[in-house]
Amino acid sequence: MNAIVNSDRFKLLAKMGYAARGAVYLVIGGLAVLTAIGKGGETTDSKGAVVEIMHQPFGNFLLIVLVIGLFGFFIWRLIQAIKDTDGHGRSAKGLAVRSGLMASAISHALLAAWTIKVLSGDENRTHNSEQFLATGIGQIVIGITGIAFIVAGLAHIYKGWTASFEHYLRIPPDKKIWAKPICRFGLIARGVVWCIVAYFFISTALSAQSGEIKGIVEALDLLRESPHGIWLFSIAAAGLFSFGVYSIIEAIYRHINVDVELTPHSASLRKANGV
Repeated sequence: MNAIVNSDRFKLLAKMGYAARGAVYLVIGGLAVLTAIGKGGETTDSKGAVVEIMHQPFGNFLLIVLVIGLFGFFIWRLIQAIKDTDGHGRSAKGLAVRSGLMASAISHALLAAWTIKVLSGDENRTHNSEQFLATGIGQIVIGITGIAFIVAGLAHIYKGWTASFEHYLRIPPDKKIWAKPICRFGLIARGVVWCIVAYFFISTALSAQSGEIKGIVEALDLLRESPHGIWLFSIAAAGLFSFGVYSIIEAIYRHINVDVELTPHSASLRKANGV
C-alpha cells in the first residue's frame, strides 16, 4: 500500500478522480442549464451523465478514462478516510467527515462499476435492490442514507460559505478572483440539492414506501415546480455546473497529501500553511 500511496502515479490517479467527478457534474449541470434556458437538454443524474458521455464521439474511450478516474477517486477517498490525510482527527466532527469520505468512496466505486456495465452493453437495472429496499431493513438503510445526505449537504453548504476548501487548494493568486466564488457557489448549490435528496430518502423511509428512490433529477424537478421555480431551478442548475468546475479546479490545484495519519498539531500547521 505504501509503495502505491507514495508514488507520483497515485497522485495523478487521484487528480484524475477529481476530474472524473467534475466531468459528471459538468454534464449534469450543463444539461440542466440548457433546460433552464429552453435550449433542449434534460435533467439527469450521475448514471444519466455516464450514458450521455457514452453517446459522444469516442464515447467508449471517454468512459474507459472515466472508469480509471472514478477508481482513482475511490482509492483516494479510502485513503483520506482511513489515514486521515487531511487531519480531521478522531473527534465527533472529524469522524463524521471521515465517514462521509468513506461513503463517497463507496458511491464512486458503485458508479465506476455501473460505468463498466454500460461499456459492456448491460446498463439495465436489476430489481433485486428495489426488492431489498422495500423490506424493513431496506427502509432502515434508506433512512440512514437520508441522514448521511443531510450531513453531506450541510457540510457542503458550510464548506462553501466559509471557503474552508482553500486549506487544501493551491490556486494561484491571479486565478482566485474567479475561482473562489465559483467554488463557493458550486459547493453551496450541491449542498442544497443533497438536502432535498435527503428529504426524499427520509420521507420514503418514514412512509414505508417501495419503488425507485428519488435523487438529483427529482430534486431539480421539485425546484422547478415550486413558486418562482424557474429561477430556483436555474440557480441550482448553474450551481451544479459550477460544482463540476470546482472539481476540475481540485484536479489541478488540490494538494494530494499521502503522509501517515496526522496529529492535531501537524494538521493545524498544515492548514495554517494552506496545504
